[in-house]
Amino acid sequence: MPNDKGEVVSLSGSPIHYYDKPAGWEAPQGEMCLEQISTHIEAHLGPVATVFHEIISDTVHIDVHVVLATEQSPYVRLVTSGMSDLAMPVGDNDVPRYLELVATLPGDWKLDQASFEDERWYWPVRLLKQLARFPHKYRTWLGWGHSMPNGDPPEPYAPNTTLCGVVLLPSVTVPEAFATLQIDAEKEVHFLSLVPLYREEMDLKLRKGTDALLERFDKQGVDDTIDPRRINTARKRFGFF
Repeated sequence: MPNDKGEVVSLSGSPIHYYDKPAGWEAPQGEMCLEQISTHIEAHLGPVATVFHEIISDTVHIDVHVVLATEQSPYVRLVTSGMSDLAMPVGDNDVPRYLELVATLPGDWKLDQASFEDERWYWPVRLLKQLARFPHKYRTWLGWGHSMPNGDPPEPYAPNTTLCGVVLLPSVTVPEAFATLQIDAEKEVHFLSLVPLYREEMDLKLRKGTDALLERFDKQGVDDTIDPRRINTARKRFGFF
């Protein structure tokens, strides 16, 4: 339904945007904050074991930094750099203009090249890169609580899961100091986490808003760790939620 601004909105009142064609190919301007982001990652998450570098880039050069699991932090972290090379066109919205993304994986997630030939292991990397480039190709912005389905209609990310969408949220599994990185007086980079969603969870968010979804997450003990077979917090069980 449209609101008084002519925007299509969900039942919760949040705008729903549809995107058609991306902007044409543009050469990246360079990896402007690569060293600062790498230093920030190592200061708060641990040593960067490797970086998945893009060979061919469009508009922004997106790299993915990998931090392996340890006894103290039993997660694999994937963190982008390059998304924040360009400011997002946020308009009059009082939201961050510079963003990078984080994916938190179980410590035994396979990261070798052979495994990445299988979408069951590669899809979080693909999703990071797609979302990191999205606002620059479609002249829009991403921020807290923004969600996106995997296609229309949504399709599962991989054969071993029915997760088929994603919402951007602050990570609850990283140190609080990791959330922002001050580059200079004019530029502050914010880090948001990818939280994949089931179809029912996306529907719940559209009907009742992000806070209602977060209440379900809290009740069921769901955090930002990507588990292809995690509990579906919006599915009815025995007639009750």
